[in-house]
Amino acid sequence: MSYLVLARKYRPRNFSEMVGQEHVVQALTNALTQQRLHHAYLFTGTRGVGKTTVSRILAKSLNCQGPDGRGGITATPCGVCPACTAIDEGRFPDYTELDAASNRGVDEVQGLLEQAVYKPVQGRFKVFMIDEVHMLTNTAFNAMLKTLEEPPEYLKFVLATTDPQKVPVTVLSRCLQFNLRPMPPEVVLEHLAHVLAAEHIAAEPQALRLLARAARGSMRDALSLTDQAIAFGGGQVQEAHVRQMLGSVDRSHVFTLIDALARGDGLAVVQTSDLLRTHGLSAAQALEDMSAVLQRMAVLQAVPQLAVQAAQADAGGDPDAAEIARLAALLPADETQLLYSICLHGRAELGLAPDEYAALTMALLRLLAFKPAQAPQAAGQAEKKTLTPAPAEVSAAPPAPAPAASAAPTAPRAVSPSPAPALPSQEADDPGKYQSNPAQSLAGQALTATESVATTTPAPAPAQGAQNAQDTPAPPAGAPDAGSAPATSGDDDLWHATVQRLVQDGAIAALARELALQSQLVAREGGHWFLRVERESLTQATAHERLRAALQAAGCAQQLSVEIGPVSDSPAQRNASAARARQQRAEATVRADPYVQQLMREFDARIVPGSIRPL
Repeated sequence: MSYLVLARKYRPRNFSEMVGQEHVVQALTNALTQQRLHHAYLFTGTRGVGKTTVSRILAKSLNCQGPDGRGGITATPCGVCPACTAIDEGRFPDYTELDAASNRGVDEVQGLLEQAVYKPVQGRFKVFMIDEVHMLTNTAFNAMLKTLEEPPEYLKFVLATTDPQKVPVTVLSRCLQFNLRPMPPEVVLEHLAHVLAAEHIAAEPQALRLLARAARGSMRDALSLTDQAIAFGGGQVQEAHVRQMLGSVDRSHVFTLIDALARGDGLAVVQTSDLLRTHGLSAAQALEDMSAVLQRMAVLQAVPQLAVQAAQADAGGDPDAAEIARLAALLPADETQLLYSICLHGRAELGLAPDEYAALTMALLRLLAFKPAQAPQAAGQAEKKTLTPAPAEVSAAPPAPAPAASAAPTAPRAVSPSPAPALPSQEADDPGKYQSNPAQSLAGQALTATESVATTTPAPAPAQGAQNAQDTPAPPAGAPDAGSAPATSGDDDLWHATVQRLVQDGAIAALARELALQSQLVAREGGHWFLRVERESLTQATAHERLRAALQAAGCAQQLSVEIGPVSDSPAQRNASAARARQQRAEATVRADPYVQQLMREFDARIVPGSIRPL
């Protein structure tokens, strides 16, 4: 006997065997029980969710004769009478299935409707089932409208489609519509376990989870993939074989990538991406799995109460629950949202790149590019390197007048991204020539400067550069005295200097860095420091322990306590105040620059608001 695939062998024979469509089963069961039958039904939904199956069960319910041959319309067809067995075998004369994908013309529809004038041959009702009905032509739809609206009492229409938007509203209004939903992975997993137990085939739970997720809501796809996994695994369904068959990425690689991104470890990200390339794993699947993990992480971060349910899921056999909870505490909520968005958009970019693994690496490194800088001094140097003009630009700019230069030899000057060439010496000596040829003079180039962005570049004086590089006092060389008196006002300076040092050294990152920046040192008792922070979300145990370990490694505090309350002085507040002061000085310097004033006075130039950036 030839082998019958699982999708056909385990097709539901009655409503009680239907899985995942309880809302449709309940409505049809009640209608059959109460004899409130509509003349036309429309079943919609994605592939493999049971549209054709429901149609056949409905046809059996309408024509079932019972084991004794005296049955009537029922919601529980017997499955043994001639009508039920004939419908299951596809040879019942009063049940007709028409595939509209290949029979979409008006002639085929008219040929079907010609049979409507004849009463049932064997059954109680004629049932016309039109699959993929949205593929019919407009003429075919129009041909069936009258019969669909007022069919004979012995005729029932059952329409099925995966795209109800393409079905004319004139047809929709004549049908009772049911939307069959995609199967949740948990439902698919449970059904696969039941099928494999009936087949006496050993299966690993994690392998079934992979198959359930790969089915994407389709029970037929899940059973087909299970057939393939059985053949691939030689009669067993094992996780390693299923991953190899699907080309899916091991969740350990996904967790490694997210952990590396949370720690800002670009080397680990690149190495893991190269490892995926070496094993031939799918880059698109890697981004998809990362999106799924990040979604669960975001839920845990937004609703911490769900951590208890995550622990229960871990105890119930979900091996990913504990690791996802750990990563949710490690990665800040805003970076989780950013990485989730990057993964979603990265999947669309894979086809645009010449190498999908290079596109995967770029998508992952994009988060590191947008992460807050862990070393402000290094970030400042990078920005200075970007904004410092080339030597040609500096030499081409007109020199400031002598009095201003002598009065402020280290004052910064404005630099335009589109440098205006200096006024030639001949034109400077001959004002008439300068006015007679404006197209080739400084005036012609200055028109561009009215739309340019002005930034400030400090003069190379060591004192001024040191002041711009760091507005806060240098942290003490030694650790604070562990036996000092309770906190005083000077502790705010100590805490700010200590936090700045830890951040610059990269000793703290992510939530631990934010906890340090947003908190205030309120008291010290020996080696025990007491902090106060306003945001409760920053008081997570992981951040607290990492900050304490960093302070202990720096020789500052052995113990650390954090309380919730108002903060009057924190490193973040001081940094923001210093940034505002630098911004004000930069704006004042640009406005006072003689060259900028000349452009504004002679050519009506303006400084674009928000375009000045201090170094």
